[in-house]
Amino acid sequence: MSIWLALIPLAVLVAMLALVIKTFGADAIEGGSQISLLVASSVAALLAIVFCHCKWSTLEDAIINNIRTSASAIIILLLIGAIAGTWMLSGVVPTLMYYGLQIIHPKVFLAVACLICAVVAVVTGSSWTTIATIGVALMGVGEAQGFSEGWIAGAIISGAYFGDKMSALSDTTVLASSTARVPLFEHVKYMSITTIPSFVIALIAFTVVSLLHTTDNAAQMQELSSVLLESFNISAWLLLVPAITLVLIAKRLPALVTLFISVILACIAMVVAQPEIVQAIGGDGDYSTFRALLTVCSTNTSIDTGSDTINELVATNGMKGMLNTVWLVLCAMCFGGVMAGSGMLSAITKLFAKFVYRTSSIVASTLGMGLFANLLTADQYISVIITGETFRELYANRGLEGRLLSRSIEDTATVSSVLVPWNSCGMTQSTVLGVATITYLPYCLFNLISPIMSLTVAIIGYKISRKVSTEA
Repeated sequence: MSIWLALIPLAVLVAMLALVIKTFGADAIEGGSQISLLVASSVAALLAIVFCHCKWSTLEDAIINNIRTSASAIIILLLIGAIAGTWMLSGVVPTLMYYGLQIIHPKVFLAVACLICAVVAVVTGSSWTTIATIGVALMGVGEAQGFSEGWIAGAIISGAYFGDKMSALSDTTVLASSTARVPLFEHVKYMSITTIPSFVIALIAFTVVSLLHTTDNAAQMQELSSVLLESFNISAWLLLVPAITLVLIAKRLPALVTLFISVILACIAMVVAQPEIVQAIGGDGDYSTFRALLTVCSTNTSIDTGSDTINELVATNGMKGMLNTVWLVLCAMCFGGVMAGSGMLSAITKLFAKFVYRTSSIVASTLGMGLFANLLTADQYISVIITGETFRELYANRGLEGRLLSRSIEDTATVSSVLVPWNSCGMTQSTVLGVATITYLPYCLFNLISPIMSLTVAIIGYKISRKVSTEA
């Protein structure tokens, strides 16, 4: 397989995605990106059959095997959608927000804003939702207190992307672990080696900047707290839901079991703690509670709190909100299957293998590929998949653990997407926060530190081991 032939489908994918992003912007994931992957898959299949005499049955088997490996990840994504709805409308997330808002003060504003976004992103599994809701509220408060928009956006994005990375509910976290064929919780645990130190360093910097600041205006925070109190029954007892979920994670129960139990707990909490919301969603009738619970788990729900910011926060999409990501995963698995089955992926991997000799250089190449893919494809999901598919065979051949690959993918492909102005993440967050990507880029400390920390740990060799060969 010629490397130049293998690069043609990638070039087609990049060109298609560039046109899709320019045409649809942040809505590219709603169909344009998926079709681009299928077109690139078709090109790869055609080239493999015509020029390499590859049988269609071989490519088809590769596609099926690839999709089979993503089956559990797809179910996890659907459960994540259910958790996003139930945790929100049961009052779990609003309770976390309420208690977090009580400690906001200008002297610690940036650090607390970063922490609040981190917590919300961990429990919701979504950096986009976190930034579009509590992030927007924190932007207004920070500006009222005199902080520059770059620092505020940087703190919000740093916290949101830390939470997104470390959350077992995050679609990118699930995607990275499944692409590298690593158990979800094992991936999250191993990723903490680089992610937590990066976050601590960023948090220290945000704290220092806050301490050097001087203005106060907490009126907006008080207003948001009041709306939360009026709209939900805020109670510390609701924190048992995330607490029990964390215990189950610590006990290393299968991800599907843990997430399903978490959904059940949140449903119980919603019925007990938020009867008014259950009534509003379920309507009248004998089966109103049953209807409300299934609606929250499966589809779009919203309640009117009297505040546009809080309304946007508590509006959820349930499992339905994950269907675009599921669609994207299936199309990406088709592309990865054709590329692998035809030998094109192997040809690209061999090109990288010529330039890497040590573990640190392999990790550096993975980090570089994650950033390069974000620059070229303009989509973090595709970047995660392409990086994983490209390097999985190389890591296996060098006897390196899959969790090292999945961590390296997240340390750039996930966090650098928001730093690229034409990437779907960069465009979305810039629009939502009202701050140009180039303006907040220097202040997204966590996103900038993560790849550096990942490379540093690889050079030191901390917690990096090679798999023992089973060959005779």
